[in-house]
Formats: sequence, structure tokens, C-alpha cells
Amino acid sequence: MKIIARNKKALFDFSILEKFEAGIVLKGSEVVALRQGRANLKDSFVRIIKGELFLLNAHISYLNTTNSHFRHEERGARKLLMHRKQIDKLLGKVSIEGFTLVVLELYFNHKNKAKATLALAKGKNLHDKRESLKKKQANLEARAAMKNYKA
Repeated sequence: MKIIARNKKALFDFSILEKFEAGIVLKGSEVVALRQGRANLKDSFVRIIKGELFLLNAHISYLNTTNSHFRHEERGARKLLMHRKQIDKLLGKVSIEGFTLVVLELYFNHKNKAKATLALAKGKNLHDKRESLKKKQANLEARAAMKNYKA
């Protein structure tokens, strides 16, 4: 499994409840760009439109060698592939319970298919984010202390 891009901001802004795997419908130039690591998921999110999942606002830049006639839209909507039952389950949770769907990472699986890891998430409040930062800082200090400690 080769990870292409991660959405680190999602882990900070949301508390993750459940993870799912979905395929992505891509054009040829997008696949080539992903193989070279030209993807950014920073502000991306997932919407359910007419019973289908779409990845919105994900940036996949095109290569310089791509013909200008065949260039893909960099921030275009990309369809995600999941089973109907899973989509219906997600639709119920997102619409009724107020959860959000975010993409955590893009990767190529062992069959060289582009996949996305989706997460059903709940937004964090400001005090939750501060608590996350404090935990992260404490872990860094603990690691530094253990590194400097010579037994």
C-alpha cells in the first residue's frame, strides 16, 4: 500500500468515529499525477449527491507534460465508489445525526487501484482542539526526555 496524500488537518479538526474504504473514478492524467504525489487533501470533503459520493475540493495538479487539451480540472468533483448499503448508512448518519464525511488519505492498494480512506467524523470544539495540542506537546516532551536520558 503506497500512501499518496494524507489529510492531517482532518485529524486535528474532527474526532474520527468510523473509517471506510472507497474507490475513486479518475482520468488517466490524474492517475499519473497521483503516482508522482501531486495531491493535496487539505480542504477536501465528501458530499452525498443524488445517492452517490463525491470528493470535492481535493487538489490533484496536472503534470507539465500533459497536453493542454486533455488536462483535468485540478479541484474538480471526483466520484467515489462504495456499495449502495454503505452509502445509505452514511447518508442516514450524515443527515440525521449531523456527522461529516472527510477523506483521511489517498493511496494505491496492492492491485495498484487508487483508493480513499473516508471517515465519519464529528467536529471538535475549540477546547477539544486545545486539549489535542496539549497532549501532542506532552508527548513530544516525553519523547525528548527519553531520548536525552542515558541509562
